[in-house]
Amino acid sequence: MAGSSAPWIGSAYLFLQSTCKTIALPSLYESSQKKPCVFKALKLALADSTGSVNGVDMLKVHCSHPHLIVQLRFCKQENCRRFLQSYREGALQKSLQSHLQLSLATTMVPLEMELKAGSEHLDKMLKDEDHCLECIYREKPDRLPDEEIMELEECLKSLMLHQSTNNNVAVKDCSSLKCPSLPYPPQGSSLPPQGTFIFQGQQFDNRTITPDDHQKFAKFVSKKWKQVARSLQKTCRALRDPIIDNVALEYDREGLYEQAYQMLLRFIQSEGKKATIARLIAALEENGLISLAEELLGLHSNEDCS
Repeated sequence: MAGSSAPWIGSAYLFLQSTCKTIALPSLYESSQKKPCVFKALKLALADSTGSVNGVDMLKVHCSHPHLIVQLRFCKQENCRRFLQSYREGALQKSLQSHLQLSLATTMVPLEMELKAGSEHLDKMLKDEDHCLECIYREKPDRLPDEEIMELEECLKSLMLHQSTNNNVAVKDCSSLKCPSLPYPPQGSSLPPQGTFIFQGQQFDNRTITPDDHQKFAKFVSKKWKQVARSLQKTCRALRDPIIDNVALEYDREGLYEQAYQMLLRFIQSEGKKATIARLIAALEENGLISLAEELLGLHSNEDCS
């Protein structure tokens, strides 16, 4: 396998089943309204597992009640190895559960997973990673991405482009996906008291992060956004290192503003009402970004917060 001059390519099937009686993944995928939401969650979770949006391809999604079966194609051995590690450690499962919860705007979706390559049940040999790689390598993909997959890919790309060109993404819908997810609490919603926090000897209300906070952060944080992300990472599983690197890669062409914006968007979407200004200010303090913290709290109106 390692000595072959041909490009490394292999295939596997990921079997997914919800253990919640009220949630049937095949039924959700068969719904024209929910299918894009489920696909989006799958796409993001697989990107998390490999650290790249192109780390693994979905060729087809089969509905075989009670399972949702995803045919995967790996074109690089290192990406397949990362996927196997993520699968073995349970990170893929947690990531997919989180993304399903966000995309479907529902409670946590408990999942059971199984991984197969041909007749081989890879779950039984996960500790032998090289053997798993050999099994996946032997199973050459028998198809190109399904036409439906291609359409969903284009729809998801359109949504991401729409988000990257519209700073006020929180209040915009994507009619083609039909599964809007507002990262900010709606105005007038009844939120539980968040308490207060102290910054530079002053007391501030610990409100949730607003769209204005979001845009100011992205504008002024510059290249230090990764450092802030790793500070937030300590209490937010949605900002693990592979995800931070994935954001940097995916939005490299758009520049630092968009990278910072998308990172904080993931924090807001993951944490919901717990995405408070106090947590962001603490992360800024930890990285010496005092001027930006002051800007977010309205302590001055300087243009340069770097």
